[in-house]
Amino acid sequence: MALSRQCLCRPLQYTFFFSSSSSTTLPRRLGRVWHRSLSHATTHSVSKAPSPPVQWEGLAKNCLDPAVSEILKKKLENLGMDTDICIPGQYNHLLCPICKGGDSEEKSLSIFVTEDGGSALWMCFRAKCGWKGSTTAFADSRSSFGLKKITKLKNIREITMENLQLEPLCDELVGYLAERSITEGTLQRNGVMQKRYGDQIAIAFTYWRNKMLVGCKYRDVNKKFWQEADTEKIFYGLDDIQGKSEIIIVEGEMDKLAMEEAGFFNCVSVPDGAPPSVSSKELPPEEKDTKYQYLWNCKEYLQQASRIILATDGDLPGQALAEELARRLGRERCWRVKWPKKNEVDHFKDANEVLMNLGADVLKEVIENAELYPIRGLFNFRNYFDEIDAYYHRTHGYEFGIPTGWRSLNELYNVVPGELTIVTGVPNSGKSEWIDALLCNLNESTGWKFALCSMENKVRDHARKLLEKHIKKPFFNASYGGSAERMTVEDLENGKQWLSDTFYLIRCEDDSLPNIKWVLDLARAAVLRHGVRGLVIDPYNEIDHQRSANQTETEYVSQMLTKIKRFAQHHSCHVWFVAHPRQLHQWVGGPPSMYDISGSAHFINKCDNGIVIHRNRDPEAGPLDRVQVCVRKVRNKVAGTVGDAFLSYNRVTGEFMDLGLPSGNEKK
Repeated sequence: MALSRQCLCRPLQYTFFFSSSSSTTLPRRLGRVWHRSLSHATTHSVSKAPSPPVQWEGLAKNCLDPAVSEILKKKLENLGMDTDICIPGQYNHLLCPICKGGDSEEKSLSIFVTEDGGSALWMCFRAKCGWKGSTTAFADSRSSFGLKKITKLKNIREITMENLQLEPLCDELVGYLAERSITEGTLQRNGVMQKRYGDQIAIAFTYWRNKMLVGCKYRDVNKKFWQEADTEKIFYGLDDIQGKSEIIIVEGEMDKLAMEEAGFFNCVSVPDGAPPSVSSKELPPEEKDTKYQYLWNCKEYLQQASRIILATDGDLPGQALAEELARRLGRERCWRVKWPKKNEVDHFKDANEVLMNLGADVLKEVIENAELYPIRGLFNFRNYFDEIDAYYHRTHGYEFGIPTGWRSLNELYNVVPGELTIVTGVPNSGKSEWIDALLCNLNESTGWKFALCSMENKVRDHARKLLEKHIKKPFFNASYGGSAERMTVEDLENGKQWLSDTFYLIRCEDDSLPNIKWVLDLARAAVLRHGVRGLVIDPYNEIDHQRSANQTETEYVSQMLTKIKRFAQHHSCHVWFVAHPRQLHQWVGGPPSMYDISGSAHFINKCDNGIVIHRNRDPEAGPLDRVQVCVRKVRNKVAGTVGDAFLSYNRVTGEFMDLGLPSGNEKK
């Protein structure tokens, strides 16, 4: 009886009994060479094969009555269980009558029959089944589905080399292990033995604590594993890490032996293999962490280690095991190995593969070059060297930001991907118009696409404003257009295609106000689906700002702006956020301050760029079409600086131009 690799991570242990008269109770054949070794004399002594097991009734030392035991046996058989190989007082491993062991037909049903032969309880450990139940000879059986833990009343067995009937490895097994680059000296030091079952043998890996044998695990040449039941779960090679400040953890006993061949004796192997994936649940308390009980059983050995190298297998289960170990041991003291490549696509899987194919020196180098285990949110500048090099060489071309399209403003403000610009100004100063003109310039120079969350604009009006700036003609024949030629139908059709290719609208179609999370979620979809590089949220007061009773507006604004900045940085998307100033009771016509924004000083404190748009309203102070762009904050000095730029506004087309330049001739 051999267990699949997936079964090894389960908390249940199994006992195997073998009989020369029943082939169904024997392990799978170990290979012709192993059978042949038994037919020839060897230099090692051969112990007498264990006697066949007697029947159920005879083994029940405390049986109430043979008839009672027979009744229980019949009840279990009626449920579909093969009880002929069940031993009272032991955990037995059967084929589950409900799931039939799945495609692999694994014997995943654990059944325990009490020593008096009067009751039984069982559970299937296949995750897709979970059938469990209990019964007594004179009661109805009870069963249910689900993987709730069955209380197990068992004592830890005391085992010895003699009562396990272990013996030294035969020559052919030593030769087989030598083919895997494991020397006889390493085998002897680790107490690797063999065990015979009639005409078959298996490698026996002995588990020791303080030089006392506490467990034994078996392996055949087909890499099928099983182990002694009711023994303490500990690391393989536990005594080798006693008092060590640096230890290595591998996934299998062969990998532990391979590490010794490379000169690393401070190595242990987990006893139960790897899980299929990382658990999504929180870590259970120590007493309920059944799958990793060996960690807690050995915690006094692990507490002394300040550096733990996780050298688990490179496949997905091995990576999952490393993560589960790191979660419990503490990522801050864990390192991980990177197995070398065997070709352009694949890597070697584990320590023994590297030893066999590349040799002990390469395996030693792999361990010595172990990397720090990643901790989410904690990095080293080394992780960003490629990005820093690209920044230095200006590989992407926007390291200084993208020019706005206005010569007078480019020295003060450039658009850097991933930044947040707060735009403010008194009502009717042209904040939204200026942002629209900026987007048109950026699209013309770089092809950027944008998401627009402009709640104050009707869609048709917003489309008109954008088309006028793009086509540089009025949308209507109306008084505001004067004598200018209206855009043609062909202009309109081309403009509609441009609108469709360039802008994506974020709009709440019902009568409720959207909150900032709703806006950012849709913006994220626009970035990932359509390649959007800029987001406009216009204005702040059209967003739902409900907050908890114990949260101040200042605290709320701080959290909101943090969310927007994280969105911008993570998606390399520039965000323009329009926020109105509070009511200015003594306003004398000058541009407001960024600190005048209604809600909180965090608007200026947390933004990357702060801009005030101000339109002249006093004929004596200058032309009424003059717009002052006040750059009041630039966090990134390579992208600009504080200062004022002046543009002229064309009311007919909505264009902004450098002063002294006619429409359509602005410097890029």
